[in-house]
Amino acid sequence: MTDEGREPRVPLGIAEVLGTSMVPTLLHGDQLLVHYGAELRVGDVAVLRHPLQQDLLIVKRLMELRESGWWVLGDNADDEVVDSRAFGAVPIELVLGRVRGRFRPMTAGRRRTVGYLVSWFVSSVRPVLSDRSVSRRLRAR
Repeated sequence: MTDEGREPRVPLGIAEVLGTSMVPTLLHGDQLLVHYGAELRVGDVAVLRHPLQQDLLIVKRLMELRESGWWVLGDNADDEVVDSRAFGAVPIELVLGRVRGRFRPMTAGRRRTVGYLVSWFVSSVRPVLSDRSVSRRLRAR
């Protein structure tokens, strides 16, 4: 409990990816470990509120911090445009947290043997790393 008598807010949560805008980094159906309130840097993958439909959460890569907010893009250039190219910079207060890891759900109906669990863990659980080449790509354009 905090001094004010309230429970502290848990800074970690789970989100699910719907769609293909972040392929190949994230796939449709991936589960994400989100660190809410984390320090954000260029290249991070983040969960944010859609600036035009704030009840909708989206996952995008933070490309550049501008005066008006974060410029965000999906990793899949072939997907339809649902990023800053369509709605502009996202105000900082709408960026909720940084994605720390992803895991793919286990196959339904499979027996949970030790071998299966180890195989699933090795192939399906991954950290989501920042793309440090983002700022270099922006300068090169």
